[in-house]
Amino acid sequence: MARLADYFVLVAFGPHPRGSGEGQGHILQRFPEKDWEDNPFPQGIELFCQPSGWQLCPERNPPTFFVAVLTDINSERHYCACLTFWEPAEPTQEVVCAEDATEREEEADEGGPAQLSPATPGPPGQLFAPKTLVLVSRLDHAEVFRNSLGLIYTIHVEGLNVGLENVIGNLLTCIIPLAGGSQLDSVEDGVRTISLGAGDRQVIQTPLADSLPISRCSVALLFRQLGITNVLSLFCAALTEHKVLFLSRSYQRLSDACRGLLALLFPLRYSFTYVPILPAQLLEVLSTPTPFIIGVNAAFQAETQELLDVIVADLDGGTVTVPECVHIPPLPEPLQSQTHSVLSMVLDPELELADLAFPPPSTNASSLKMQDKELRAVFLRLFAQLLQGYRWCLHMVRIHPEPVIRFHKAAFLGQRGLVEDDFLMKVLEGMAFAGFVSERGVPYRATDLFDELVAHEVARMRADENHPQRVLRHVKELAEQLYKNENPYPAVAMHKVQRPGEASHLRRVPRPFPRLDDGMVQWIVDQATAKMQGAPPAVKAERRTTVPSGPPMTAILERSGGLHGNSARRLEVVRNCISYVFEGKMLEAKKLLPAVLRALKGRAARRCLTQELHLHVQQNRAVLDHQQFDFVVRMMNCCLQDCTSLDEHGIAAALLPLVTAFCRKLSPGVTQFAYSCVQEHVVWSTPQFWEAMFYGDVQTHIRALYLEPAEDGDHVQVGELSAREDERSALDVASEQRRLWPTLSREKQQELVQKEESTVFSQAIHYANRMSYLLLPLDSSKSRLLRERAGLGDLESASNSLVTSSMAGSVAESYDTESGFEDAETCDVAGAVVRFINRFVDKVCTESGVTSDHLKGLHVMVPDIVQMHIETLEAVHRESKRLPPIQKPKLLRPRLLPDEECVLDGLRVYLLPDGREGGAGGTGGGPALLPAEGAVFLTTYRVIFTGMPTDPLVGEQVVVRSFPVAALTKEKRISVQTPVDQLLQDGLQLRSCTFQLLKMAFDEEVGSDSAELFRKQLHKLRYPPDIRETFAFTLGSAHTPGRPPRTTKDKGPSLRTLSRNIVKNAKKTLGRQYVTRKKYNPPSWEHRGQPPPEDQEDEISVLEELEPSTLTPSSALKPSDRMTMSSLVERACCRDYQRLGLGTLSSSLSRAKSEPFRISPVNRMYAICRSYPGLLIVPQSVQDNALQRVSRCYRQNRFPVVCWRSGRSRAVLLRSGGLHGKGVVGLFKAQNAPSPGQSQADSGSLEQEKYLQAVVSSMPRYADASGRNTLSGFSSAHVGSHVPSPRARVTTLSNPMAASASRWTAPRGFLRPQRAALYIIGDKAQLKGVRPDPLQQWELVPIEVFEARQVKASFKKLLKACVPGCPFPEPSPVSFLRSLEDSEWLIQIHKLLQVSVLVVELLDSGSSVLVSLEDGWDITTQVVSLVQLLSDPFYRTLEGFRLLVEKEWLSFGHRFSHRGAHTLAGQGSGFTPVFLQFLDCVHQVHLQFPMEFEFSPFYLKFLGYHHASRRFRTFLLDSDYERIELGLLYEEKGERRGAQACRSVWEYMDRLSKRTPVFYNYMYAPEDTEVLRPYSNVSNLKVWDFYTEETLAEGPPYDWELAQGPPEPPEEERPDGGAPQSRRRVVWPCYDSRPRAQPDAISRLLEELQRLEAELGRPAERWKDTWDRVKAAQRLEGRPDGRGTPSSLLASSVPHHRRSLGVYLQEGPVGSTLSLSLDSDQSSGSTASSSRQAARRSTSTLYSQFQTAESENRSYEGTLYKKGAFMKPWKARWFVLDKTKHQLRYYDHRVDTECKGVIDLAEVEAVAPGTPTLGAPKTVDEKAFFDVKTTRRVYNFCAQDVPSAQQWVDQIQSCLSDA
Repeated sequence: MARLADYFVLVAFGPHPRGSGEGQGHILQRFPEKDWEDNPFPQGIELFCQPSGWQLCPERNPPTFFVAVLTDINSERHYCACLTFWEPAEPTQEVVCAEDATEREEEADEGGPAQLSPATPGPPGQLFAPKTLVLVSRLDHAEVFRNSLGLIYTIHVEGLNVGLENVIGNLLTCIIPLAGGSQLDSVEDGVRTISLGAGDRQVIQTPLADSLPISRCSVALLFRQLGITNVLSLFCAALTEHKVLFLSRSYQRLSDACRGLLALLFPLRYSFTYVPILPAQLLEVLSTPTPFIIGVNAAFQAETQELLDVIVADLDGGTVTVPECVHIPPLPEPLQSQTHSVLSMVLDPELELADLAFPPPSTNASSLKMQDKELRAVFLRLFAQLLQGYRWCLHMVRIHPEPVIRFHKAAFLGQRGLVEDDFLMKVLEGMAFAGFVSERGVPYRATDLFDELVAHEVARMRADENHPQRVLRHVKELAEQLYKNENPYPAVAMHKVQRPGEASHLRRVPRPFPRLDDGMVQWIVDQATAKMQGAPPAVKAERRTTVPSGPPMTAILERSGGLHGNSARRLEVVRNCISYVFEGKMLEAKKLLPAVLRALKGRAARRCLTQELHLHVQQNRAVLDHQQFDFVVRMMNCCLQDCTSLDEHGIAAALLPLVTAFCRKLSPGVTQFAYSCVQEHVVWSTPQFWEAMFYGDVQTHIRALYLEPAEDGDHVQVGELSAREDERSALDVASEQRRLWPTLSREKQQELVQKEESTVFSQAIHYANRMSYLLLPLDSSKSRLLRERAGLGDLESASNSLVTSSMAGSVAESYDTESGFEDAETCDVAGAVVRFINRFVDKVCTESGVTSDHLKGLHVMVPDIVQMHIETLEAVHRESKRLPPIQKPKLLRPRLLPDEECVLDGLRVYLLPDGREGGAGGTGGGPALLPAEGAVFLTTYRVIFTGMPTDPLVGEQVVVRSFPVAALTKEKRISVQTPVDQLLQDGLQLRSCTFQLLKMAFDEEVGSDSAELFRKQLHKLRYPPDIRETFAFTLGSAHTPGRPPRTTKDKGPSLRTLSRNIVKNAKKTLGRQYVTRKKYNPPSWEHRGQPPPEDQEDEISVLEELEPSTLTPSSALKPSDRMTMSSLVERACCRDYQRLGLGTLSSSLSRAKSEPFRISPVNRMYAICRSYPGLLIVPQSVQDNALQRVSRCYRQNRFPVVCWRSGRSRAVLLRSGGLHGKGVVGLFKAQNAPSPGQSQADSGSLEQEKYLQAVVSSMPRYADASGRNTLSGFSSAHVGSHVPSPRARVTTLSNPMAASASRWTAPRGFLRPQRAALYIIGDKAQLKGVRPDPLQQWELVPIEVFEARQVKASFKKLLKACVPGCPFPEPSPVSFLRSLEDSEWLIQIHKLLQVSVLVVELLDSGSSVLVSLEDGWDITTQVVSLVQLLSDPFYRTLEGFRLLVEKEWLSFGHRFSHRGAHTLAGQGSGFTPVFLQFLDCVHQVHLQFPMEFEFSPFYLKFLGYHHASRRFRTFLLDSDYERIELGLLYEEKGERRGAQACRSVWEYMDRLSKRTPVFYNYMYAPEDTEVLRPYSNVSNLKVWDFYTEETLAEGPPYDWELAQGPPEPPEEERPDGGAPQSRRRVVWPCYDSRPRAQPDAISRLLEELQRLEAELGRPAERWKDTWDRVKAAQRLEGRPDGRGTPSSLLASSVPHHRRSLGVYLQEGPVGSTLSLSLDSDQSSGSTASSSRQAARRSTSTLYSQFQTAESENRSYEGTLYKKGAFMKPWKARWFVLDKTKHQLRYYDHRVDTECKGVIDLAEVEAVAPGTPTLGAPKTVDEKAFFDVKTTRRVYNFCAQDVPSAQQWVDQIQSCLSDA
């Protein structure tokens, strides 16, 4: 029983003590005056009566009522019912003064009537003050409080003849039952009728179950105000401990909403701050860091704006605002959607019927109170589904004296299948759930609706899931029970309470609320108290029972096991393997092991493994032999590696007893247990895992304690008893014990408590041992293991221990004062483990009530246990080292090249998968070749791995992966798990620029020193100090002794050395004019730019005078020079110049003046430019001595020289370095030019101009008479500042927008005579210094190009994309393509091809081009080479391509050694694959024009591999000068070497080509005149398979001697003499070399021919001769048939390879521009006048690659009459408008396949109405004629009628505007 009300308080308005405008509440009276002992008077009631503050009001408001909730320090809630009414303010209240309240009260009594007589209205300034009646109670009977306070107010207002003191006294002495109407004897006990003595009667119904919350209508109202989704959000927010704030203008609504939200949380209790109505003065409470549910008046909404982490629910507006930083986890699916749909069925039953054609008559909706209970029922069901089976995860840690219960979170989440679920995880970790476990975990207590539901109704709920009507029925049943709980006896709910009359608050009350008689109220209270003490207590004992556990839990959503489904076959494999292990059938077990390890990814298989292993343990011990032990440990490790730290599936828990059971004898007295081999798992260092394990074991032992058969002989049969007892769970046992507890004697109770305590204590000792087993590493010096484990280190600082002042700290500190792992000493590891165990012991023992003496004992014991275990382990570690190693597979020796030597013999390693799926049996299927077990070898040339796959099912395949040492780009140490033992091992990851990656884990037998030695040797070989120590030089030759290595040139020498160098060089030049082998130091370009000071006459000026004599023409050469000259003439350059007719080196001075160019030997000593070849092509008119001056204007002295001439247009291609900017040289010029006259810079540019003029005049003239209408008149947004003067003409490779600003009217081929004779293509930034040609004979084309460092960065990303190193997070083609795009490699290739095609177009049109980019040796070389390849078919032959590379790349000084980082000096600069990028461009062209190249794609890959391999000397060093200096260039002369190793890659390829057609392209059928114009859009480019393919059978196939596998014996002569076996075999793409395993038909036929010839005993003919003969025969055969030559046959099959690209340079009449229109996304206007702009695109050719048959693209077609050319008649033709190709084609008739003509729409300028001309069809209307005007001519058309003419015009116009 309990008091209905504890206190009655009267609170009135009083002035604020500090005199501010606001008032404050004063308690006028409270009853009783003294506090109740069991319930002190709550503080702060004055604030809560008027939450918005105490203020006077200008008018009388109606009385208000609300219930505020206060929470005291013991978390008890006090309900304060407040009824507020307004009375006229007294003058003392209006005038702010502070007088005693009692005096003021008396004044009011006397002066009240005089002031306000009933008849007269109050004065106009009258104010009203609030006064509040407050009832304080611990019970929540809001309606009763409203009625009671209303009665008191009514008595006062209506002036009833009833003593207020009596009413209040009766109210305070009213006693009602707490709960449990059904448990009381009669209705009278459950329903208390009370009367307060004013003729009133109220019925109070107490709820049946105290534990169920009372909600009245609050939940239904909450849903009406906020809606389903919002309430669900708030529900999840409150459960996951977020801050929730309600806003409303109504206080009653606020308290209802808070009450409703709390009711939804049942059976969990909200344990944080709960303030349904927060007073304004306490708003700062909202910034508390703890969660809360608070209501605030909406008037204070502004104050809540800056709260960043509070979820605000606006009840009046129906919104819930969740801040960005707050994430509310939703309910797990399918519960979220199920709950949502049931809630909508309850709230809106009409929704289900809304779509029915014949809706049933409207059903009566539930009353609001009933709907409220239905909504609560939905949430009750939800909790039952969420927490189903929770009792199976409770651990009974103690039963007596009080139950101690722990909840096994991990097991619950694991079994429900919700480990990943954020919501449930947070709920289980929350305080509400902790309270739920301690309150409802108790096994013997009163039960309620939730216990019944979760125990008995779960199966029904699962069955009903898909039947909404059955769900609704269940909800209604539950709602009935909830309703009955709140209203047990609805029939007797009759109230009779007086209420004040209508508008009574407006009537004038004769007097204010009177002061009550304290004594009288107190007397009534005292009397009632005395009577109560005399009466017997009426408390009924609650009915306690054993709480039902319900069915075991199931997963919330039956998920399919996916890949590792629980198939019986898998479990069978696991069982078989284990039985083979224990039967000693090791070979059988070994076969099954990989399958077992794969199966163990599945949970069921892991469980099966633990169960099977348990069967093989007898008496807690199982001694195994070494092999068995290894197998068991490997399976355990595999099991544990997928366990999370929580071990939610109990796998680690099941293995824990096993790891201390399985062992092997190492030597007499030394046994090694399995735990020493399975420590590398995160689960062992997780305190929560150990706690759950500990509590589980304690529960088992405590259950056993009470299940021991009683000593006194029971008459029950023993068998029956044990069977029955086995079924009883620990909770059942505990329940029984709790029931018996009160009946036991005191001694017996003490004895049980002691037994339980010692059980817990002994378990704690046991666990201290177990933990030391699993935490101390076998080799205690390896503190690394501990440091890397999460947990031990972290817990040093942040323990989750609940013990605040534990003894663990002090004891552990005294044991080991150091903390952390600074030193790798034994004590350090031990100290960390001791601290970890002590923390654990502290926590579990305190929670499970171990006595403090025992706890101290434990703390003393732990360090001894750890120390003892360390000593045992030392012996085990020592003995385990002596074990004979397991028989590992024999190391396979790699095959080496003739001169290759092994530097380091094989180190045993595992080769791991590297992110490429091929070898690992990924999505492509196939065997998992990786991981493989073998060894890594380091030779003078390569890094080689050879081994076999670890998976025995793959078979005896040999896996080889290798790359040249020189190709290594990155080496990093890694720490990885070995695939077999799952141990963490050191490893290395080596990445090479030949797209190989070795990701290796060293075997444990490889010491760290061996691994380090490997790294050092590798580094030494990769970056030798001198180029002569590379493999190409050491190959078959001894070092030349006595030659010091070349020192690297100082890049920026100091000013002091400048003059000294120049003098020295001048003297050298005087002394001798030929230097062949000696090192020659010409002045570097910075110095040459410096003019001699005019006032000083010293040796410097000698240099100028000597120039004419030093640079003599060839006639004056000395004999020794002539020898050098003859060598130079034999070089590739010279042979090519002669082929191109670019001049000869005649010995006579009288050269034919007709030749515009000559070969100049000016650089034969490499004195002008070190990086140029010795012989150069220059204009005939330029003297050699002028060249030196010209060279100063260019970077690296690389002045413009001719490198190719077009045979058709006679235009020449020149190359040079970029122009000098305002760099160091500019500074010198500025400082050292004292005279104001013409400066050196000017003279330099004059020289340059003269030179360019000479180049121009050496060309055939194309300029017409007016001659000056060139490509000028274009200034783009790009150029701007680069235009030196208004006359300057700069052409730009502009962006689409800039280009679209210009008007194009040029014809398609743009071959018009007005254009510049020379275009200079240069970098934007460099062309600033070039003055425009005064005669406008040359024109500048500034372009933006990438730099070498961008190539390097892009290549790095390309490497990562093609060979990732670790698997992509989502292995899909998309991730590869995304990383490929990020690398921007294809974009760079696109730019190169774009520029090259531009240059090809210019050259083809007869203009010459000078490519002058960067230093002239990277991008310049790429562009120049590509241009020649595209323009000249000769370079597309094997011989021509070699010549091209030798000339442009080797002779013209591409810095191979620098870009390839060949020596130690270049190590920092890294690998920059400029040459590889060029080869990739060639490959792209090869793909588009497969018939134009004599060489095969393999030829390009071969060069790409060997340019980086350093196997040949060809691609070493940076220039011919350096090669001469090392004696490389002319050494072959005169010595005929026999079978010596090839030093040149060309020589090697020649030899190879004679033997095999591997470099030859059978599709080669060139058209001699063909200029190739490839598509360069990124969409047309393909990733080169050189980057992605690999051959694991033999390593890269580019070292041909190694790649040839041993020949297979022919079928007939099998060695075993058995039946001939088939020669068919599986070809696996990433393993075998596909071209060799499946050669193409022609190669196969040629091989067959050679075999047959050998059989016939004939000398084998060379394949090339055979092939040439076959081709000749084919040609002859083809002639009579009239089928044409094979080449044309081939051509017709791939017509699009013959088309030229849509890149046209077109000119308009106004001025001319030069632009590259490759961008297919350009857009222009849609009117007819814009058709000129449309001509920019020339789309016809852009799309020609997509279609081979013309007929496929027919956008619009029909018959038109077309007027023929001049004097030709009109003819009807069939016209086809093709929007795709952007052309209008015409045929003779509809079915004709051969096109008679094409009008390119790119050239159309306008479509206009036409007029009939001579010979036009007579019958046709005039308006049916129209003309199409193109840049070439006007076409006249006539349609059959006017509409079709209009249609044609529209179609053509739309096609033009689409462009």
